[in-house]
Amino acid sequence: MFALLSALFAALTAVLAKVGIKGVDSNLATAVRTVVVLVLAWGIVVARGSLGQLHSLTRTNWLFLGLSGVATGLSWIFYFRALQLGKVSQVAPVDKLSVALAIVLSIVFLGEKLTWQTGVGAALIITGTLVLIWD
Repeated sequence: MFALLSALFAALTAVLAKVGIKGVDSNLATAVRTVVVLVLAWGIVVARGSLGQLHSLTRTNWLFLGLSGVATGLSWIFYFRALQLGKVSQVAPVDKLSVALAIVLSIVFLGEKLTWQTGVGAALIITGTLVLIWD
């Protein structure tokens, strides 16, 4: 259910962002979006009473969450610029190649096993992306 909600809001993100970045520098738009995400995320942490767990984060947690944040920030910067320059119907599918790339990275760096279902799914994602962006 959470994954489906994530997909729904990711789809809304693309459409809403395309409208929101008209006439605005894409980096400024990304910064505004980031502030909104920051306030929302910390609001949820406070509302759920999870703030007290902050001290339990290890150096490894901080390092990899920080690196993940850098990757997210760069992803958003490039995504907004791509949306500004291209069509949502082409940018969003290319962005979703991240699923296939995540599968490859999880195999290489996390030692996850590649099943035939995962391989076929990744191949279909790549094929689908190529079909959608073919102009």
